[in-house]
Amino acid sequence: MKRLVVQVLLGLSLLLAASAHAVPSRAARQEARIRRGERSGELTPREANRLERQQARIHRDRAAARADGRVTPRERARINREENRASRAIFREKHDRQRR
Repeated sequence: MKRLVVQVLLGLSLLLAASAHAVPSRAARQEARIRRGERSGELTPREANRLERQQARIHRDRAAARADGRVTPRERARINREENRASRAIFREKHDRQRR
C-alpha cells in the first residue's frame, strides 16, 4: 500500500513538472512571433513594444505563481487565459494592415 502511494505521488509530480514546462515554451513561441512580425514589417515598433510589455507582464505573473513553489490550478488557468489573450493580440496586430 505504501509503495502504491509513493508511485502515485511520483507519477503526479512528473505530470505536474511536464505541464509546468509547457508554459514557457508557449511564451517563447509568442515572443518569436513578435520578433518575426517586427522583422517583416507586420508590426509597427509601437505595436511590438506593447506586445512585449504584455509578454513581460505574463512572465511576472508566472514567476509570482511559482514563488511559493506550487502553481495552483486557478493560477495556471489565469496564466493560460493571459497567454490566449496575448496570442489573439499578436494575431490582430500582425493582420491589421499597418506597416512600418
